[in-house]
This record gives sequence, structure tokens and C-alpha cells, in this order.
Amino acid sequence: MNNQLSEQEIVRREKLSELSKRGIDAYPAALYPVNTTASFIKTNYNEEKKGDFANVCIAGRIMSIRDMGKASFGVLQDHSGRIQIYVRKDDVTNGDDKTQYDIVWKKLLDIGDIIGVKGYVFTTKTGEISIHVTSFILLSKSLRPLPVVKEKDGETFDEVTDAEFRYRQRYADLIVNPHVKETFVKRTKMINAIRQFLNDRGALEVDTPVLQNIPGGAAARPFITHHNALDILFYLRIANELFLKRLIVGGFEWVYEFSRNFRNEGMDRTHNPEFTVLEFYTAYKDYLWMMETTEQLMEATALAVNGTSKVTIGENEIDFKAPYKRISMYNAIKEFTQIDITNKDENELREVCSRLRIHADNKMGKGKLIDEIFSAKCEHHFIQPTFIIDYPVEMSPLTKKHRSKPGLVERFELIVNGKEIANAYSELNDPLEQRERFEEQSKLMQRGDDEAMFIDYDFLRALEYGMPPTSGIGFGIDRLCMLLTKQPSIQDVLLFPQMRPEKGFEENETVDNRQ
Repeated sequence: MNNQLSEQEIVRREKLSELSKRGIDAYPAALYPVNTTASFIKTNYNEEKKGDFANVCIAGRIMSIRDMGKASFGVLQDHSGRIQIYVRKDDVTNGDDKTQYDIVWKKLLDIGDIIGVKGYVFTTKTGEISIHVTSFILLSKSLRPLPVVKEKDGETFDEVTDAEFRYRQRYADLIVNPHVKETFVKRTKMINAIRQFLNDRGALEVDTPVLQNIPGGAAARPFITHHNALDILFYLRIANELFLKRLIVGGFEWVYEFSRNFRNEGMDRTHNPEFTVLEFYTAYKDYLWMMETTEQLMEATALAVNGTSKVTIGENEIDFKAPYKRISMYNAIKEFTQIDITNKDENELREVCSRLRIHADNKMGKGKLIDEIFSAKCEHHFIQPTFIIDYPVEMSPLTKKHRSKPGLVERFELIVNGKEIANAYSELNDPLEQRERFEEQSKLMQRGDDEAMFIDYDFLRALEYGMPPTSGIGFGIDRLCMLLTKQPSIQDVLLFPQMRPEKGFEENETVDNRQ
């Protein structure tokens, strides 16, 4: 790390030293008796209730100071918002002791410092609700200056928007861009709403392993790690599907998990190597039931987060109110390419890709080729919530064959605003057929497809005990959060997205001697 300090950082350290010389602890270990918040005061104060706000105690970060000689105005920011404070020399000076105002407030405090203030609430001549400070205490000295954000008449006009800074230093982003916090508050509301929806219907939340012997349940490239004590390789999970279905075998009827998954793949505005998925599995149900349940869940979640089923993203108003349109994958491809790929073999599909100028190499089997066609030519057209149903069997090694349409499986994906949000099946529960499907995946792996599935022999053994008819689904929580909070990038809904180490912070590249 670069240890060269800026001029402001040097000055702040000098102030810290001066505070210490004067016996003032800049980082006191104390229980500070906060009894209200900035938001509560500004929402509830009026002249008639003045007596209820005669002894307020609040703590927060100094965001601005305006010196007016023997008095100062400042802005204090706590977790709920900002409020103006008024500090007058005669009110905070004890007799001849001028330390608190002349020395501490005017000379040794900086923007960014965290303080506690006590006082009473009043309304200024300009009508702004403020706290008249009668005493204050330094709770934490800030040694690094905050990015400059200019405000006038309550409006921010020089907001910190640099993505590199915001994602790397989310802590500073949250301080100087308070509206960013609302995105993550809504994310929690969204997860809580989903959890309540499932709990109210009798589902059981469970935990399954992150370290797995087999990276199963999806077609993706895994991260690999080494377990020192066992001296074997483990994979960070790419999905939790196969473990949840083991629980269905074991007798649970409806289980769900918010799963942190890891896929060693590309990064863009809708992909991050570490992401959150909700998966749930329900015995004695099929994908038709799952579509109806998904519609109900999505509508309830949108209402819980935003108070409406509608959300405007760019020029599009998206409505999560049920029911949703349904269209088969083959019909979607036919609609947007004018090509019917029904019954085409791998070579014919490769020719279709060539005609459509879609990349296709020899590692791709039939399922991957169809997926490439749909992704390139169809997916982005579906803005309103739409179920793409009835996938070809080659794309879905864990899915039950369609009960009436040969060559297809009972699967759907929910597409919203041109991106997949959820993926669901009538689950394959025939252990012999599942073994055959895994073996087909193994052949693709031998051809060089590094996203093909491994054969999970323990999962096959579990199926041989008997799994009831089951439907399962996986939701991309981060993508759903992007929609409901109107954020353009997955990095905007992740508190700490993965990034390349910045210059001077390459500790991860050094040798770790703890093994």
C-alpha cells in the first residue's frame, strides 16, 4: 500500500496529536445515550411538540460546517438522514474554559468526524428544523477527508459518481451518497418479503454446503480450492440444487435456501463471480404449479418493496402483476429468426448459427447451440415478465421429459427486461434416466465444454431411494434486486463487488504462509 499521505491527511494527524496532548480521547470507549434520529426529528417536530424535543441526544458524522464567528452551523448525518445543528460559543463553553468551542470545534474538528450532540430542537428564521447544541463530544476522528460533494438549497449537484471509486470504497460511497443506502435497504425488504411468502406457505429454510466434492446443479465453470486437512480438492458451489433435492428424498416437502454461489466466469453488468440465488423445491408439484406460484411471489415482492406492482426502467414500465405471458422456446426462436429449429440435429443447428452470425465452436453440443441462438436473437425482446417454456431435452439434464411433447422437457425460465430472472423444472426423479443424462454431460466435458455437469454418484444413489414428483426453481436475487431498485448494473446491488486489486493493495498476490 502507498503510505504517502496527502496534505490534508497530515493535517488531520496533527490535530489528532493535539487532541491527545489536551487529554481528549479521539476514540472514546463509551456508551453514548442516543435517544432519537435525524429523520424522526424532521418528521415529527413542530412548535406544539417543542417540549417533547427539549432534550435530544443524537450522534453522527459532520458533513459541513459554516463558521459565523461566535457561532456555527453544521450538518450532522446519522443512519436515518441529515439534520442541521447550531453551535454557539456561549452555550458550549464552561465558564473560562474555551476548549470545547474555540479549540475543539473551531480548530480540531473536521468534516467527516463523528460526534455526539445534546441540545434542543428549534426552527430557524428560514424555517429549517435544527438542533441547538448545548454540549458535544468527539466520538471518532476521521483521518481521511471525504470526497467533496457540493450541495446548495438542499440539492446535490456534484455527486460522486465514479464507479471505480464507488465500488472499491463502498463505505465512502454510502457516506457521501446517502441515497445509495436505500438500494440496499430495499434489497433486504425484498429478501424478507420472499422469506415471508415462503414461510407463510409452510416452506422450511435450510442450509447446504458451500464446499462441495462435485460442483453440481448447473452448467458452469467452478472455482477450485484445496482442503489442507483432508488433502483433497473442493469446489465452491455453483448451485445448491442437488443438496435440496436430497432433502426432498429424505422426506421434507418444501425446502428453500438463499444460496451464495460462485462461478468462475466472465463479469459484466449482469454477472458477478459471487452472487445470490434463492432455490426452493416442493414435492408433489410440477412446473405448471411453479409458474403460478412464481407469479404470486413476484407480485407480492414488488408490492412489498415499492408499494406497487409496476416499476419504470428507462423507457419501459414493467408490471409484475399476474398472470404472465407464456411462449415455448422453439416458438420464440421462430418468431424472432423466422427459422423453425424443431427436430434439427447438431450439424443443422451449427448451420443456423452460421446463417445468423452467431459464434459456434465444436465444443458446443445441441443444447448449447440452441441456447446461443435464443440468447442472441430472442431474450432481449422480452421486457414484460414472460415464461419461456418447454425446452429441448439437451439443454436440461436435470429436468423431467415433457409429458406430451417428445424431445422437450418441462422447464421454464422467467425473462424480465431482457434477462433471465428465474429457472424452474418439473424435476427428473428417474435415477436411471438421470444417470444417462449425466453421462451425456460427461461426453460434452470430454469434448472440452468446461461448463458441462459432473456425474454426481451420491445424488444418483439418493434418487435410487425414491424422490417424489417435485418442482424446483432458482431465482437470481441480484438481478431481481436490479429490477426492483432500477439499478443498471449488478455491482450497484452488491455492497462489495469483486474487482481487480488496485495498485498498492496487492496483498493477495503474496505468499500465504498460514497453510
